[in-house]
Amino acid sequence: MNRKKKIKSILEKKQKKKNGKLAHNNKPKYISKAERAKLEALQAQENDDGAIQTEAITPSVESQSPEES
Repeated sequence: MNRKKKIKSILEKKQKKKNGKLAHNNKPKYISKAERAKLEALQAQENDDGAIQTEAITPSVESQSPEES
C-alpha cells in the first residue's frame, strides 16, 4: 500500500507542475522603483513639451480673430 501511495503522490506532483507551467499568468511584470521614476519623468517631460506647444499655438490663433478687425 505504501509503495502505491508514494507512486501516486509522485505522479500527482508531476502533473501539478505541468499544469502550473501551462497556466498563463495575468500578473503584470514587475517594474522597479527606479524604472517607475524614469517613466514618470519622461511622461512629465512629454506633458510639459505638449503644454508649451499648445500655449504657443493658442495666442496666435486668438490674435487672428475677425472680431478685432
